[in-house]
Amino acid sequence: MADLSLVPFILTVSAASLPLLLAATGELVVERSGVLNLGLEGMMLVGAVCGFIVQVEFGVSVLSLGAAWASGMLMAGLFGILALGLRTNQVATGLALTIFGTGLSALAGADYVGRTVEPLSRLGFPGADRFGWLGVFEQTFLFWFAVVMLLLVHVFLFRTRPGLVLRAVGESHDAAHALGYGVVRWRFGALLFGGGMSGLAGAYISLSYTPLWSEGLTAGRGWIALALVVFAAWVPWRLLLGTLLFGAISVLELYGQGLGIGVAPHFLAMLPYLATVAALALISGSVSGRRRRLEAPGSLARPFSPPG
Repeated sequence: MADLSLVPFILTVSAASLPLLLAATGELVVERSGVLNLGLEGMMLVGAVCGFIVQVEFGVSVLSLGAAWASGMLMAGLFGILALGLRTNQVATGLALTIFGTGLSALAGADYVGRTVEPLSRLGFPGADRFGWLGVFEQTFLFWFAVVMLLLVHVFLFRTRPGLVLRAVGESHDAAHALGYGVVRWRFGALLFGGGMSGLAGAYISLSYTPLWSEGLTAGRGWIALALVVFAAWVPWRLLLGTLLFGAISVLELYGQGLGIGVAPHFLAMLPYLATVAALALISGSVSGRRRRLEAPGSLARPFSPPG
């Protein structure tokens, strides 16, 4: 019975971790290409509202997730036109994208505030009623999609030639250009992928995690996903550990209140964001008495100007 009592906790943690995993996986690919996109929060919000509106109007989950993916890609494409095409400052452009996405999602979802939808169904397993521990595998399609995508991203980056090219573009765009690789093209493709993943992350929140729409629904998860990429040192498999850790911290508020822990609920609600700051400070500071070097891509956030 003690083992079975862990099943609800594991399911809750995985649900809280999923949007972080989706968004962070996409952003890791973007940053590996040498682009820093701080607009994750805006892309997630636009994906959340677009997916929710389509679900309310048509009731088809596939269409809703497709709309969220497409809207995230459109937002990322806008960032790409500005940051890669016009070579605007990536940090300022990403912040502007977040502000734009926040306002756009509030405007588009004004008539849907407070409305609810049926949450995404979970994929069941035969025998789960006899073996209660199998309940931990009863996840939504997006959970397994996120795990598979994380594995594919790892294989792509470190086991394929296109992944090597993408990393080369991120490490030294001048050298990659000299070898004949289209730096802007590779970075734009990475941006579109990251935007689609962020859109799905937002849709999961509005369609399953909290199946309703309200302004600012993502509640800063885009910023946490950005921190997780640094926390994972730009290595895909570490993202899974990081997202599970941050997911567990984020549900402490609910379990703390349920257990009657004498800690203010507002403090428990702050824990994920405090952990974000602590993780960044730990990585950039000393670990076991030695300075840990951040293995950031060499051309990260540096604008590329083709010679000539």
